[in-house]
Amino acid sequence: MTPVELSRTVLRAVRRAVDEGELRVSVPERVVVSAPGPGGCGDYATNIALQLARPAGQPPLRVAEILRPHLAGVDGVADVVVTGPGFLNISLGGTAPVALVEEILRRGTRYGYAHGPSADFVPLCCPHEVRAVVVMDAVARILRSQGALVRTRCEAALEPQWADILGVRVDAHDVHGTQDAHGTQDSADPPPHVVRPVPALVDPLPLGRDAARWALLHPAAHDRPRLTDDHLVQRESNPLFRVRYAHARTGALGRNAAALGFDAEPGDVRHEVTALLADHPRVLAQAAAHRAPDRLARHLVTVADAVLPLLPAVLPRGAEKPSATHRARLALAEAAGTVLAGGLSLLGIDAPDHL
Repeated sequence: MTPVELSRTVLRAVRRAVDEGELRVSVPERVVVSAPGPGGCGDYATNIALQLARPAGQPPLRVAEILRPHLAGVDGVADVVVTGPGFLNISLGGTAPVALVEEILRRGTRYGYAHGPSADFVPLCCPHEVRAVVVMDAVARILRSQGALVRTRCEAALEPQWADILGVRVDAHDVHGTQDAHGTQDSADPPPHVVRPVPALVDPLPLGRDAARWALLHPAAHDRPRLTDDHLVQRESNPLFRVRYAHARTGALGRNAAALGFDAEPGDVRHEVTALLADHPRVLAQAAAHRAPDRLARHLVTVADAVLPLLPAVLPRGAEKPSATHRARLALAEAAGTVLAGGLSLLGIDAPDHL
């Protein structure tokens, strides 16, 4: 069961509880499932009971207990545990990691993208400031991954080196912020979203494209970016290095496995990185909705930090022969590498095969 399928399963459980008169609420259009938080358990968790408690006129724990049996008996759900104020923690059957890894490897770096265009048109504009332009560029990339039609505009023409070194572009520019690419204003357009993060006080260009973009995008918009050579060092203290190193290592494992005569094959491997990979589509959707590429950047760091401890156990050691477990671990590692590469691409950052 994929995260999307599980979300639909939770939604059907709510509908059954409403149909049977156990809850008196309007059934929501969607339910969010994500990795369990502190104190949680299982493969996924949802706060749907907390969302429904007030309209239902019942405590969240009571709502959770009403929904639990409607979920526990569903095919593919092994167990449902209520924790905290009313979180539903869901453990899936053995096929969940297999289906997830298969989906990631099938979709490649477009895993988490919308399956088609949406009806959303999002005009973006920003001041003539380097961080604002880079953030707007990343926001546009993420919005387009979610199917939105995006138009970007800056209040003045970009500095040539911003485009050459940082790889940014805009669809139009004007001083007054009222014209489109053809010099006219369409009154039917929605008002533009103004991208205005805390400006960079130091020129990021000496860092080069990848490190500069990361330094400008990784902090939240309200935080001042730290533009130092620390973003260039290849050590564990550098989050960008950890993300790119984890991606490069997953590729190297695939090449080493091929030399040993075996390929990746998704299997029932339980590891904390699985829930993080399953959460990737939600992270992209939230980064798009909140115009916040920093959410994606932090998610990539979390994925990298989770998958790195798995990598030493992927290949057989000594005289050990490749087994189904090795193939499954390799598939999971490759899926993590795919998510890291796709996320870096949306941030406009290269994911090299070798570091």
